[in-house]
Amino acid sequence: MQNRVWRLARTPAEGWPTDGDFVCADEPLAEVGEGQALARCIYLSLDPYQWGRRRGGAEAVGDVCHGRTVAQVVASRMDEFEEGDYVFNTLGWQTYGLMGRDVDIFGYMFPRKLDPALAPISTAVGVLGMLGLTAYSGTLVQCNPQPGETVVVSAASGGVGQVAAQLARIRGCRVVGIAGVEAKCDFVVDELGVDACVSHLSESYAEDLAAACPDGIDVYFENVGGKVYEGVLPLLNTRARISLCGMISQYGNVDGEDAGTAWQRIGAPYFERQSVAVHRLFVRNFVADYQERFLSEMAEWIRSGDVRYREDLWHGIDAVPEAFAAMLKGGNFGKTIVAIGDDPSADAETNARRESGNIVG
Repeated sequence: MQNRVWRLARTPAEGWPTDGDFVCADEPLAEVGEGQALARCIYLSLDPYQWGRRRGGAEAVGDVCHGRTVAQVVASRMDEFEEGDYVFNTLGWQTYGLMGRDVDIFGYMFPRKLDPALAPISTAVGVLGMLGLTAYSGTLVQCNPQPGETVVVSAASGGVGQVAAQLARIRGCRVVGIAGVEAKCDFVVDELGVDACVSHLSESYAEDLAAACPDGIDVYFENVGGKVYEGVLPLLNTRARISLCGMISQYGNVDGEDAGTAWQRIGAPYFERQSVAVHRLFVRNFVADYQERFLSEMAEWIRSGDVRYREDLWHGIDAVPEAFAAMLKGGNFGKTIVAIGDDPSADAETNARRESGNIVG
């Protein structure tokens, strides 16, 4: 048996991923030491922050590319796990990986056992994973929307955005999504139950957003940046709150001001005049205090149908770089996940959806 691995070939110089950024190889399986387990990757999560890690130097040339995963234990010398267990872990862009003692290639995420009877295991890297916790933390904890307020969510058809929008709806808010093509806007309104959705592709985007928010904007969940962000700023009400999750449209910048500082300069006049509270969102800061509460509440919302989700599913380890680039450029529809291997826990309906490339729950 071999382990197929994608490693970082260079610190990226281009704005968006290219063929030269990653290199793939078949390598021997790692030996399982005392206090360790070997797991087979089933689902790999692709997320915008991974590009920032690479461009910022958090991953060195030759490292296995970072990525959170759902996997199945194939050999174990750990008391906590046995062969056949399903786990949420961080194997990265590879088909097999070690977890446990002395395995710290990706830092702080310790493996967590999953029960496929409670929810499809793919949700552990989606709506019931760090993605869901990100939306929960930014929307409910940082911004605390109140019934009747207007909440705007950019990239509302994407992985984090679709959850954030529904959490604001559950709170009794008027929710306005921002998305791209018509099919995505229709999904946000028809499937997620959002009050309105505005296309940022429209030439009249700013006017459309203002018309959808006649009472201004009280809470903004930011995923995109650029003209999407700039269209929101004039509509902010006094004491509005912003959760600054990401600015994916700016992650490919190679010249000019960095996205990490541009938002401050552009927004400062509005923030000061309207007493706007801006919260930088780093999900790891919420794991210790909120993860258990989040998992309990989100699982109930999924069971009741209050929260729905869409996964944009790709197939095979060889497709990972293409799927990653497509996600960064807005080519995804829902949470981007790559099915690396077979999912023995999936029922016939889920397997059929896996083949179609979309899983909607």
